[in-house]
Amino acid sequence: MWSWLRTRLLISIPVLLGITALMFALLRSAPGDPVRYMVDPIAMSGASEEYIEARRREFGLDQPIPVQYVIWLKELSQGNLGYSFQGGRPVRDMVGERIGPTVRLMGSGLLLAIVIGLPLGIFAALKQYSVLDYIIAVLSLAAVSIPLFFLGLAAIYVFSLRLDLVPIAGMHPVDRTPTIADELRHLILPATLLALNLAGPIIRYARASTLEVLRQEYLTTARAKGLGERRIVRVHLLPNALIPVISAIGVLVPVLFAGSVIVEQIF
Repeated sequence: MWSWLRTRLLISIPVLLGITALMFALLRSAPGDPVRYMVDPIAMSGASEEYIEARRREFGLDQPIPVQYVIWLKELSQGNLGYSFQGGRPVRDMVGERIGPTVRLMGSGLLLAIVIGLPLGIFAALKQYSVLDYIIAVLSLAAVSIPLFFLGLAAIYVFSLRLDLVPIAGMHPVDRTPTIADELRHLILPATLLALNLAGPIIRYARASTLEVLRQEYLTTARAKGLGERRIVRVHLLPNALIPVISAIGVLVPVLFAGSVIVEQIF
């Protein structure tokens, strides 16, 4: 499985480069001029076209788009993300100030989603067409269908305003020195909501993958040899059923990013 995972990671490199090249080309082809956006509107009224062109040459914006992409990729490899158009601060510093809470939220949400989604999906496949299978299917469909912003506001109303179990918003108390327990209490509700948003697809992927493996002949052979059902599931079923699910979780990473943006805005 590790060799397969290594191969997938190597394949993702050209895919990532292709995506960044496409997005860079689309953004540069969009209407608007970054130089005119950077210059103050009052100063722009008296600025000549020669000044605008000089600024454009300074930033390399007069080059063809492929050349600009190569320059951007080179600067990115050195950790240079440029400067903010509005504040003029280095983007790297601005990202560094905010990346910590976002990573904690995304990591907690993804971990909870895996802990919730994988066992439920595998259990639903093992109990196919049972009452519990239908219940899990309905819950996973609801997790996918309910908008995250609505679920977040409803959770705040129920668990924070009505039951007073968790804080409404923020990362830590403002009236005292925060502890690890305080930060965990503030993280519980946002991470759980983000996990529910991801758990639905993981349940469906895990169920479909497990059902596909259950149809394989080597499981029938293992049962014919007299192996116990728990050993069959642990040794033969899970390692093969989890491989497609790992790919599916990788596909869900953009959903994780988008969900974290919404959750951070809510809380």
